[in-house]
Amino acid sequence: MKLVTRSDLGWPASAAPAQTSTKGVKVHYEGTAVSVKLSTDHDACIAEWKAIRKSHLANKVENYSDVAYNYAACPHGYLLEGRGIGHRTGANGNQALNQAHYAIVGLVGSSGLTEPTDAMLSAIRDGIELLRKNGAGSEIKGHRDGYATACPGGPLYAWIQKGAPRPGGDSTPPPPASTTTYTVKKGDTLSSIATAHKTTVGALVKLNGLKDPNKLAVGQKLKVPATASTPSAQPLEPFPGASFFHGGRHSPIITALGRRLVALGFGKHYTSGPGPNWTNADKRNVQDFQRSRSDLAGDADGIPGPKTWAALKVPKS
Repeated sequence: MKLVTRSDLGWPASAAPAQTSTKGVKVHYEGTAVSVKLSTDHDACIAEWKAIRKSHLANKVENYSDVAYNYAACPHGYLLEGRGIGHRTGANGNQALNQAHYAIVGLVGSSGLTEPTDAMLSAIRDGIELLRKNGAGSEIKGHRDGYATACPGGPLYAWIQKGAPRPGGDSTPPPPASTTTYTVKKGDTLSSIATAHKTTVGALVKLNGLKDPNKLAVGQKLKVPATASTPSAQPLEPFPGASFFHGGRHSPIITALGRRLVALGFGKHYTSGPGPNWTNADKRNVQDFQRSRSDLAGDADGIPGPKTWAALKVPKS
């Protein structure tokens, strides 16, 4: 474990409320743009962590007693101490949720640096195991579990749903017996490609010898398992019609759309979602997706039409 303590950071002892046990740990992301500089400069990670604490202490509405999280994990595999052991988190949304789980944030966001490295995932596991030795239960959940938010973003949440395995462990799929080629499209992330082909980010990194999983280029060729389902073979939601997205619509299809937008890296406008209600945040995220594609940018009004819906490939809810 590579631990950076509060003392290392020049911080005093945490003034957060004491709490010696929880059901487990919830994982978070920053939910805003995070500079890709963090992936190559550990000093930038320390500066980011200090800036998060400073912003929390300055937030008079929330009235934080300290940085909200118990720990942070950076792309270089360092576990950064926040409130630390034996202190209630302030990050899970309300007091009941804060009392139920401690909190660890991965220093990735909704844009810029969005993909956690294997080193970051290992650091999050280090933090979970450290907290388990000091009162945390066995549960590992995402912030969105029990609270309406996009946090911890598509890539981290997909990892949590797999049981938050330590990279390189027994849960990493073996290399496929045969492969085919996938061409990277605009809006793709390594996480969305891995999910579509029923594999993991770590497996694709190893299979393709990728040095930086956050750097994909449109038109880039990637090896993917040949026996896995391709995106076109996945059951997708049929286009519900443009009128579906008017008049306060409430539907699980909207939740599925929001989750797909987050997985593609277009979830920055969510502060309490994605959820079943069609909101301005959904509309603005759709508009960002439309503007990212030359074939859709000419009619980027935030309302999915047939072309936008076909490009989004929303899975069945």
